[in-house]
Amino acid sequence: MTLKISISGVRGFVPDSLTPEVCLDFAKAFGTYLGGGTVVVGTDPRKSSEFIKGIIFSGLLSTGCKVIDLGICPTPTVGVMVTELEAAGGIVITASHNPLPWNGLKFMRGDGIFLNETQANKFLKIYESKQFTSAEPQGVDIDYSGIDIHIKRVLKIINRSAIKKKRFTVAVDGCNGAGSVALPKLLEKLGCRVIPINVDLRAPFPHPPEPTPENLTVLVALVKEKKADIGFAMDSDADRLAVISDEGAPLGEESTLALAVKFALMQNPHLAAKKRLIIVNLSTSRAINDICRDFQATCIRTKVGEVHVSEELKSLKGLIGGEGNGGVIYPCVGFNRDSLTAAALLLNYLAVSRKKLSLLAKELPQYFMAKAKVECKNSDEANDFVEKTKAIFKKKDLILTEGVKVVLPDAWIHVRPSNTEPIIRIMAEAKSQEQAEELVRQVL
Repeated sequence: MTLKISISGVRGFVPDSLTPEVCLDFAKAFGTYLGGGTVVVGTDPRKSSEFIKGIIFSGLLSTGCKVIDLGICPTPTVGVMVTELEAAGGIVITASHNPLPWNGLKFMRGDGIFLNETQANKFLKIYESKQFTSAEPQGVDIDYSGIDIHIKRVLKIINRSAIKKKRFTVAVDGCNGAGSVALPKLLEKLGCRVIPINVDLRAPFPHPPEPTPENLTVLVALVKEKKADIGFAMDSDADRLAVISDEGAPLGEESTLALAVKFALMQNPHLAAKKRLIIVNLSTSRAINDICRDFQATCIRTKVGEVHVSEELKSLKGLIGGEGNGGVIYPCVGFNRDSLTAAALLLNYLAVSRKKLSLLAKELPQYFMAKAKVECKNSDEANDFVEKTKAIFKKKDLILTEGVKVVLPDAWIHVRPSNTEPIIRIMAEAKSQEQAEELVRQVL
């Protein structure tokens, strides 16, 4: 079975490829890499997460680390707690949107951001060498306050009273994942009438955990039945947010970031132009560029991968950013994709605009996306696929930052090896669904 090791961490099947030995060695390598210190650990609700957690604790303790057990909590909550507790780093036990029996490990540094390529390579060399530090264990503490601390940070960045006055009805599909407790709790503090489904941490997952429209049919029906103002869906570790409109229409994950960016710019009209910086990745919708143009803001694009966006946001002091998969990163709360922050920003937008979500969505620049995946056996096969794509579009404007992105006058297509699965990802965007699908067909 495949064990996928990349800048995004490590993922594999439990126990076939993500074995106890692999988990132990990664924990020892991370403790060695950090040189000891405090490490916070959070998990998603997969049954294998609890099993893996004990092994991770053992590895960290053997290298002289102090461990703080955060329990089951969203991935962005782990990032918040790394900075709140001034820890040396953090580990999240999750395979994010991957289905069972996948699980994985994500590694954070002291500012709550995931390891970048240079840091990850240094860390992986320690893992591969098996030259681990051995030191006196510093013990394990339990701290389940992470979700409450995270919520307090989110409440500081919005107009709480404006949202409360609206008494929004919100349907939530937690996918029985790590956000199943956190998001309803936040919404209740905002005075919302919450209609939750799939919020049982004991029974992951009632449907595939990736929050795409085809996996959210029950939530769509619930929004329509209860006449909800909005519907929210999260993936298993709650760093991504998908949105259902008041009409029961899945808006697509790109709309989450587009709405959040537009609202953040609306709320900061007097911000100096050099500070109106929006950071997104190469595969995020061109709608962000259009919104930035309308607000005289600058859109900067990075390689795909949360860490690239986060580091650019931090170094340039950007206003907001994220990825088009429903991942909103708002530095005022933290440098991780964060479904709680995204939900609060969208509710704030609804409250101050006095418009329904369906209308706000129609006011966004309209683009259409088509996506495909191609399985590949190894990196040589993946690279060959990318080279063939370059040849097809050799006379066009090409961006080679990651894989190949072909930029056309009113469309684009991006072909790249996945960071998390043994596949090639193909994504196209155009002014019509037919044009986007035709671009994908050309590549395939």
